[in-house]
Amino acid sequence: MSLGKKFGVFVVVVALLGGVAYGFGVWPFTGKEKRTPIEISRPTDEAPKEEAALPSGPVSPITGLPCDNWNRRPIAVMQPADRQARPAAGFSQADMVFEIPTPAFDMMVTRLLGVYLCNTPEDIGSMRSTRHDFIALAGGLDAVFVGWGGSAFALKKLNENVIENIDCNGQGGKKAPECCYRKPLGQDGLNRVEDTGYAKGAKLFECAKDFGYRTEGKFEGYRHAAESSRDVRPKGGTLVVGYPTSAKAEYAYDPETNSYLRTWGGNLDVDRNNRQRIAPKNIVVMVAENEQILAEENYSNRPQDPWSGLEEWEKVGPKNISGRYNNLQIGDPWFDTKGEGEARYYMDGKEFRGTWKKDRGSIESKLFFYDASGKEVTFVPGQIWVDVVVPGLKVEWTPGA
Repeated sequence: MSLGKKFGVFVVVVALLGGVAYGFGVWPFTGKEKRTPIEISRPTDEAPKEEAALPSGPVSPITGLPCDNWNRRPIAVMQPADRQARPAAGFSQADMVFEIPTPAFDMMVTRLLGVYLCNTPEDIGSMRSTRHDFIALAGGLDAVFVGWGGSAFALKKLNENVIENIDCNGQGGKKAPECCYRKPLGQDGLNRVEDTGYAKGAKLFECAKDFGYRTEGKFEGYRHAAESSRDVRPKGGTLVVGYPTSAKAEYAYDPETNSYLRTWGGNLDVDRNNRQRIAPKNIVVMVAENEQILAEENYSNRPQDPWSGLEEWEKVGPKNISGRYNNLQIGDPWFDTKGEGEARYYMDGKEFRGTWKKDRGSIESKLFFYDASGKEVTFVPGQIWVDVVVPGLKVEWTPGA
């Protein structure tokens, strides 16, 4: 065999091995290892819709859809991804949902934040404890933050009143167990106590008003334009976000409704309240670096040291929480050094490239989404679902015909 032919065979073998290695994506925890930049298959270079004006009433500033409560201040509620707590209640009526990896020690888990403005779900739950990354995202939407307890890092921020909040477990911030309730153990298939925490949507809005929180929203909103006509929509398409095990999220594009039918951990994702399939109109995949918060780490280059103000036992001894909680570089003003990264957008059955950015100088700063040319993205009117992923996590888009 000639030298040229041998070299060609070598290149092919290396390429095939590289493809196999990529297929076995790993879950990064510490953020210290060198990670392969995220690759999303078969992207299109087609630009998103033309830039549109920011919304003005009477439409939701988040979804662009008309509603009676268009100028109401939203509530942002912490909810779990635990399989035992599914189906979750409320997500089909959320204006926006954030799904974020929250690896604790070596556990592969995610947690969600449902943002409710236009609609008032009968039930919202199960509810879960707060993580500090979600607080900054809620602040960027001018939302009242609602959680059920929280990590030491999150409770410290709530106690500092960085955001108007409601804590249904009475651990920190505005302690308000009266605003929520527990379902009886065993009811509706809820067999763990930690899955029984719920709230009535109307009660949360009522509590926020009773606490003297401002009720009119100030979020400037996201841009929207009319969705593509049925005759030009592709025939299908599938997005897979490779969160590990039962957290794996899959979306099947439905051209009839111009939405993405969600499957969660291999099961159809439906709303516990109305059995409606979760089907966002817009999906954002947002890449953010991850690190575990460690007692031995030097955080002198951060705006704040995560451990500052905490009890010493939380850093040392058998009950220390070093390594238990993570920090994502999503532009919070406390622990982050970065506030921008890659983004991918899915709307009208297509995939678009772009970036995201959040000003670390303020919790109130808007989370911006930009296209490849640097213009603010124009969404399809409807729910926006944001999946935050870490570098190296497998994300795969298979376009339809």
